[in-house]
Amino acid sequence: MLGRDVVGSTGGATVRAMNAAISNCTQQDFTQILDGLADFWDGREVRHLHHPMLIHEFGNSAFVIREGAVVAAYLFGFISQVEPVGYVHLIAVRGSARRRGLGELLFGHFVEHARQQGCLHTKAITTPSNAGSIAFHKSLGMEMLGEPNADGIPVVKDYAGRGAPRVVFWKAI
Repeated sequence: MLGRDVVGSTGGATVRAMNAAISNCTQQDFTQILDGLADFWDGREVRHLHHPMLIHEFGNSAFVIREGAVVAAYLFGFISQVEPVGYVHLIAVRGSARRRGLGELLFGHFVEHARQQGCLHTKAITTPSNAGSIAFHKSLGMEMLGEPNADGIPVVKDYAGRGAPRVVFWKAI
């Protein structure tokens, strides 16, 4: 999706992104993302989630939106090898570029990519304590699988190992 003005709706969320050009993530983009993780993730330590395989082996589903030479937002995903599902591993928007619909735009682009690969669903996960991620994924129209935990948040028990529940999001595409 290149050079388009987009105003639309994604699962109830309004998308506004002026002249957003989505392209595949390059090694240079990946390095820039790693150098700027604190700005994308509000200082949270998430380097361990950014494995280089995401661009080397799954580069056809690693997308960025740049503002000039600066990566403003990115999505790293891949196509499941065991079911027709597009898995969204990470979506992040630089602090200065938030509230402009870039995350939703990247998700929509990934959904189209996944459909072209024969996927019928998209999937994502987060921790039960990540309220921002839960709100974002729900705004995309994704449903939460599992049973309510003590806080009432649907989780899949032991998804990430014993004692490590996860919020699992699922959406038909």
